[in-house]
Amino acid sequence: MSDSNEKPRNDVYEERVSEAKVVRKIVLYSVIGLAVMTLIAIISGYFYFKNALGPVDSGEGETVEVTIPMGSSSSQIGQVLEEEGLINNGTIFRYYVRYKNESGFQAGNHTLSTSMTIDEIIEELKKDGNLHAEPELVFTIPEGRWLEDVATMIANETGHEADDVMEVLNDEEYLEELIGKYTMLTEDILQEDIRYPLEGYLFPARYDFEEEQPEIKTVIEMMLSRTQGIIEQNASAIEESGYSVHEILTLASIIEREAQTSEDRYKISGVLYNRLDDEMRLEVDPTVAYAIGEHRYMTSFNDLNVESPYNTYRNVGIPIGPIANPGEDSIKAALAPEDTNYLFFYARYNGEVIYNETYEAHNRTHQQYRQEWVDAAQDEGEEETETE
Repeated sequence: MSDSNEKPRNDVYEERVSEAKVVRKIVLYSVIGLAVMTLIAIISGYFYFKNALGPVDSGEGETVEVTIPMGSSSSQIGQVLEEEGLINNGTIFRYYVRYKNESGFQAGNHTLSTSMTIDEIIEELKKDGNLHAEPELVFTIPEGRWLEDVATMIANETGHEADDVMEVLNDEEYLEELIGKYTMLTEDILQEDIRYPLEGYLFPARYDFEEEQPEIKTVIEMMLSRTQGIIEQNASAIEESGYSVHEILTLASIIEREAQTSEDRYKISGVLYNRLDDEMRLEVDPTVAYAIGEHRYMTSFNDLNVESPYNTYRNVGIPIGPIANPGEDSIKAALAPEDTNYLFFYARYNGEVIYNETYEAHNRTHQQYRQEWVDAAQDEGEEETETE
């Protein structure tokens, strides 16, 4: 017996059909609305970027003299151009330069115009800048040096005290300022167990200065700008690697300390990646020396036990931070490891690197050439005990 309040079956069906039609209409209108909004966003974005890449002044334009400081990164160049009214957006300039993989910008004075497109400005900036005066100070920082050694070199060349250079390099307030200025720098450099926050970020190269005794911060920021430039040029490869800038520079620093030739840099990079993929400890001696804080010819068994996040004999994975300041080739090697089956490598005293796929073969190589390092260590007054 049916309930007198129950709707007839046909009425219920028709009601559900009606509700379904309403739902379909809502979905259809939502999709159309979303498509229209997306289209509007695409069109707006297109015209925004077209405008940003075009000339600031479509008329005759105004001639502007700009000075690009030595060691400037693309982001710093973009900032200069925006401040001078030559482009609409410095950030878009930086990303556009990265997209087109442009490089080779020349420091110095350039004559530009507000009627120039970004592409025309880029080409002009590749021409030699008109530097009015010869540099008063020129010095070169070699690859693979520890930060404290770099600080000493800077001090010796500029007339500052090494302690003063180190004080600036470790000043937390200044470091926070630098993090805000350079996109490659993150809070990673301020981790509690990091020895020197800017280790690995001071690019080894020749530096020219217009004054005999540049300010310490001027030197530091010129070196950081060079590193930032390299990072920006390789931004896509860094993103594809799955590692952070900090981790890539850490791997590059290990490669720099282990290899003497470009060929070995890429092979050693391949070994490091293989060990990381297999969740093996990297077990590279330069990380132990850095953990101890002493340059060593040989690594003793006692050294291996040092408790430090830099010690790759005790910890799996990439160390907490760079152990030296790598050059461009080592950075590129860290991003393009050679495809190999090797899991071990042994660096001889003469610079030759021998690669092996198994520990047994690696150990035979070690035993064959260990005496070279023993003799070198004795000449330096070090103990003979070392790792297997």
